[in-house]
Amino acid sequence: MLAVAVAIDLVLGEPPRAIHPVVWLGKLTSLLQRGAKDHSALAQLTCGVGITLLLVGLFVTASYFLLFYLKEVSFAAYVISGAVLLKSAFSLKELRRVALNVKGLLLSGELDKVRTELRSLVSRDTRGLSQPLLVSATVESVAENTCDSFVAPLFYYLLLGVPGAIAYRVVNTLDAMIGYHGEYEYLGKFASKLDDVLNFVPARITALLFVLASFLSRRDARASWQVACNDHAKTASPNAGWTMASVAGALNIQLEKAGYYKLGKTNAPPVPETIDAALHLMLIAASAWMVICFMAGVVHCVFTT
Repeated sequence: MLAVAVAIDLVLGEPPRAIHPVVWLGKLTSLLQRGAKDHSALAQLTCGVGITLLLVGLFVTASYFLLFYLKEVSFAAYVISGAVLLKSAFSLKELRRVALNVKGLLLSGELDKVRTELRSLVSRDTRGLSQPLLVSATVESVAENTCDSFVAPLFYYLLLGVPGAIAYRVVNTLDAMIGYHGEYEYLGKFASKLDDVLNFVPARITALLFVLASFLSRRDARASWQVACNDHAKTASPNAGWTMASVAGALNIQLEKAGYYKLGKTNAPPVPETIDAALHLMLIAASAWMVICFMAGVVHCVFTT
């Protein structure tokens, strides 16, 4: 099932929006959150808890019973359907496509288009960012999304099967939509904190994978580990700092969100080609994680047969 899901991602990429479960989730979230920002903080918080539990329950229950039914009917249908559902919980090809598109726009000097494109990767205000800061935001997103969009979903797939991966994707998507400061701060607080809890272990696994990727690609694995240990706490997120700092150390660059943090020991600014280097690390780390997942699957089969 995992092999088929990864093959779907690498060959076909994202499904059409009309049938994409994450798009459905986004529309349901937008529908449920209407008018919530006009209420008190307590009412928003209560509503946010309700929305999160409702959507997690809805998507997990639907995926569980669909696969339970198909397993009894046809093993092939069970595997293919499970792979399609699992694919909806992670994405590598799309992340790589967007990052490379940003790089191309940077090289052609179309900074306004870069600022627009980056909105699909980062939540920060990209208006007025210089080229080094635009590159930094892209590299940071590649690092963080290696966890959010690949390592973490498969981590919960290993633990809880397809429903586990779906549950993680629901919470992570809610965090991206409403789990930030501003008008929805209390509405998204529960989803945001739950996302922090769910990413605690995967983020640190991802940092270790980047250290391994640094070693395998003959980059500075020691600096990757040292910067991760020293700078991970500089970010507001308890998890994102681990992945971003490990990449900063591996590439010997400084990643910066102006006015918030600087990650890395050097003042060397990132350049558009840095995006290629970050994507190379991502692909090695993702490949290593897939090998670990398959090995875990083999061990599971051995001990359950």
